[in-house]
Amino acid sequence: MKPYIHKVNYYETDKMGITHHSNYVRFMEETRVFYMDQMGWCYAKMEETGIASPVVSLECTFKKPTTFADEITIELKVEKLSPCKVTFVYEFKHDDQLVCTAKSTHCFLDTNGRPVILEKQIPDFYNKLKEMCI
Repeated sequence: MKPYIHKVNYYETDKMGITHHSNYVRFMEETRVFYMDQMGWCYAKMEETGIASPVVSLECTFKKPTTFADEITIELKVEKLSPCKVTFVYEFKHDDQLVCTAKSTHCFLDTNGRPVILEKQIPDFYNKLKEMCI
């Protein structure tokens, strides 16, 4: 799959001219949406099936700063996949230099807030996630 590319906007930088750390969480979401679209499972399609995927945990490690107009290339892989949970890993690079690594874990819930066994309810999506496992 193609990596996601985010060009840092001026408003995403702080007084020192560095991309504010809080924006990386947004970049992670943009990346997941981009990859899901490539998989043929956009968020709207998943929600139409009555499934939500809230974030359970986040982790970011910053290696080098980025600044206004930098293009950050973000690759996404699946580190861990269980029947009702997934952990994504992200690699953020600028000019082929690693600037950040991150993880996000998500569960899958139905409209009543009960866990969903993804492998049974939407096996196509589950199998596509499985293909992304490292």
